[in-house]
Amino acid sequence: MRITNKKMAILLTCLVSFALLPGCTNWKKKYVGLNVENENVKGLLERERTEKGQLAEQVTQNQQTIDELQKQIEVLKKSPAEATGFGPGYDVKFNPAAGTITVTLPDALLFDSGKAELKKASIAELDHIQSVLRDKYAGRPIAVVGHTDTDPIKKSKWKDNWELSAQRALTVTRYLIQRGISEDKIRAVGCGESQPIASNTTTAGKTKNRRVEIVVHMR
Repeated sequence: MRITNKKMAILLTCLVSFALLPGCTNWKKKYVGLNVENENVKGLLERERTEKGQLAEQVTQNQQTIDELQKQIEVLKKSPAEATGFGPGYDVKFNPAAGTITVTLPDALLFDSGKAELKKASIAELDHIQSVLRDKYAGRPIAVVGHTDTDPIKKSKWKDNWELSAQRALTVTRYLIQRGISEDKIRAVGCGESQPIASNTTTAGKTKNRRVEIVVHMR
């Protein structure tokens, strides 16, 4: 059969078209994939802008709260316990630079010597603290920090002061969670004898060092 130039041109066109079809399909797939990826990136950027705006607003609110507490303490001459809402009789310290409120409870109030079970007498104190945390500081990160003196552990199941302080902090933390504090906003920390606030060479100093601190982070 004789193939004319016209037939040859048509044949070549068909062959080229068939050869390009897979390539076209691949380019279409790439286009669709890139378009989807682009939409995902746009969504992530928009969400990031929203989260940044919310974070900036939260930072501003936090600073306003810190400034108001500082004003009440310095200008209105309120005690940190009164200004923060915990009330008279509580050992409360406010650190505006760090943005923290620290409530200190002596270990004698919470636990018997060498023990990590709460005394019944401490329940009312912890319930009051929990109510203030819930009403005034909901959603704020909280650290419950256990401390001891330097006396070695004797006649006790605890391996050392680190373990005792950690277990006491965990006991208080679990109680606050049971009373309604969100478990994703609170953590327990054991410091043992590493952070004294008084000399461990005197009985009075050791008494001060044996404590549990409930630290509210305002930032």
